[in-house]
Amino acid sequence: MKLLITGGAGFIGSNLIQHIIDQPLVERLVNLDCLTYAGHPANLQAVATHPKYVFEKVDLCDKPAVLRVVEQHGITHVMHLAAESHVDRSITGPAAFINTNIVGTFNLLEVCRAGWLGALADRRFLHVSTDEVYGSLGATGYFTETTPYAPNSPYSASKAASDMLVRAYHHTYGMNTVITNCSNNYGPYQFPEKLIPVVIQNGLARNPIPVYGDGLNVRDWLYVRDHTEALWQVLLRGKTAETYNIGGHNEWTNIQIVKLICDLIDELAPHFGGQTQKLITHVKDRAGHDRRYAIDASKLQREIGWVPAYTFERGIRETVQWYLDHQSWVRMVLSD
Repeated sequence: MKLLITGGAGFIGSNLIQHIIDQPLVERLVNLDCLTYAGHPANLQAVATHPKYVFEKVDLCDKPAVLRVVEQHGITHVMHLAAESHVDRSITGPAAFINTNIVGTFNLLEVCRAGWLGALADRRFLHVSTDEVYGSLGATGYFTETTPYAPNSPYSASKAASDMLVRAYHHTYGMNTVITNCSNNYGPYQFPEKLIPVVIQNGLARNPIPVYGDGLNVRDWLYVRDHTEALWQVLLRGKTAETYNIGGHNEWTNIQIVKLICDLIDELAPHFGGQTQKLITHVKDRAGHDRRYAIDASKLQREIGWVPAYTFERGIRETVQWYLDHQSWVRMVLSD
């Protein structure tokens, strides 16, 4: 396959590229990324000189440029990860989310539809989405692939819209599409504005560690390296026009996560003085803050055989250690 990965310089995309670039099925891997604040070439230093790897600095909103990339490289498969994804940013500046997540997805679908005429069944478009499109859960129950969409933020609404576009391009034009909706990811190379790296960095800097509201919002956490393997398996074996939920089977409240990270900092970096939990500071809750997300990933296990390889305790320990070992990376991306 000649594979296009959009958003490959970001958190999940860079982990995905490193995970699959040596797969024998991949003849060429093209990374399309416009390098916003969350995308950094440094995330891909390990593959920068790989003979299969090609980088294209292109904005999905630039349709002629996207068309050139697809045609020039003879793209046969797409893994579409590029998205504006930070909920807080979507509240203060929703326009970028509409442009990238909806218009950008539309442009990519249009380009692929035109370029794949006569071979639609042999090509594949994998669209990577989020569990936030389903809205908020109560204390019980799980999101399944048939849960009605009920997005509550500009971010989740834009992702829901892009999901519907992908669905429509299969049913209207016959494109070979598949959609994944994943739970909260964590791991190496996550931009330091998300919960887990924020807690780690503030703990190391001995700054207040902010926790929204009462801290009892619940999320299902998925280690990024488990996610990348699931995406690869869905690309290869997922059924056309199906949706697959990808979850880590790890429900934790935010305050539990924060306290666990504080304890790991005290254990792994005792020279910072310990007692990191004393830095926890409750702040005003986020507007439209969903109370609970939880994924039922049994369809993915049943049809494809994927289950997470990492427990949360193992994954979060490796993540804290990675940030401790890569403070130069943190300083670089923040300075950019």
